[in-house]
Amino acid sequence: MTPHTDSSAGAPSVELPAQMLGGMTPSRFMQRYWQKKPLLIRNAFPGFQPLLTRPELFALAAQESVESRLIVHKPAGWQLRHGPFARTAFPPLKQKRWTLLVQGVDLHLDAAHELLGRFRFVPDARLDDLMISWATDGGGVGPHFDSYDVFLLQASGQRLWRIGRQKDLSLEPGVPLKILSNFEPEQEHLLNPGDMLYLPPRWAHDGIAVGDDCMTYSAGFRVPQRAGLAAELLQRMADEFEDNTLYRDPGQEATGHPAAMPPSLETFAADALQRMLADRGSLACALGEVMTEPKPRVWFEEPSGPWQPGAALHLDRRTRMMYDARHLFINGESFRAAGADARLMRVLADERRLSAAQVRRASVDAQALLKDWFEAGWLHLVAPPPGEKD
Repeated sequence: MTPHTDSSAGAPSVELPAQMLGGMTPSRFMQRYWQKKPLLIRNAFPGFQPLLTRPELFALAAQESVESRLIVHKPAGWQLRHGPFARTAFPPLKQKRWTLLVQGVDLHLDAAHELLGRFRFVPDARLDDLMISWATDGGGVGPHFDSYDVFLLQASGQRLWRIGRQKDLSLEPGVPLKILSNFEPEQEHLLNPGDMLYLPPRWAHDGIAVGDDCMTYSAGFRVPQRAGLAAELLQRMADEFEDNTLYRDPGQEATGHPAAMPPSLETFAADALQRMLADRGSLACALGEVMTEPKPRVWFEEPSGPWQPGAALHLDRRTRMMYDARHLFINGESFRAAGADARLMRVLADERRLSAAQVRRASVDAQALLKDWFEAGWLHLVAPPPGEKD
């Protein structure tokens, strides 16, 4: 079985000018544009070629493990269907105004994972996925806005983008898509292959395919919702919270209103929550576990060969690995880490690979952990090219 490799180039140099950002450094881009204003970058990826063909994209949309949507715009209105799709489920290629959206392509294609890695000047905790949109002439998903940042890279064909700071956020009634009723564009940009448009959250936009075989890649970002994140954190922290203190009420008086909640019990409950949340170590672990939890429909295969102590390693493209000052987080699990081993594991998280020399410097415990991750399919061995010294 072919391993799911990670060919990303590792952590970016945030102070070096980047062609994909119009010659700006990532630091400059984050200061001037991130969550502030749009940016059109002509020739962001010179000579860019699609990472997969239309038939390959359609084949991906046929898989149960892949999230996909089919959107057709007819005179009678909009139609939305969810995949997987058999090839016969698609409208004719000559039919205008239909779009196939394939989510999370980075989980299934090394080249897509590598492309998404080019945006790692934003923390991994915020980076979400690479979506591919293929459309016939006139195809699109209608004017809408997103709650997250997005980079829109034109891969093939042309797409006309109309964008604006929309004040009226009312939506079309009775439509299966969240389409703005009164879209008021302020700018228009026709993107050619290699061009890229960055949009901050809540900037309304409408992308319309110009001609057939229009393919657009969208690099999107995670936006944790406060209540949802709190619920996940509390659940994980509660599972680890150990306090066997029992409620006591020696001062409780006889009551003529037995159904009334005792104020002292409410105080006891509030104190329990405060004590749990006061454990910042538990909170840090819960946050790291939540942010590295693999997406639904993601699973890892067992290795096809044996573990080789001291060999170079790279993370599987589906592996999420992060860290804080005291912990390592990988695929929903947390580990305490300190000293040289912690520094080495942070290199693995940032660069997504370790050389053979780096692996050999790891302690016995750290190497045992790497072996466990290898056996779980979370990382893989790297075979050095002939003649290369580690």
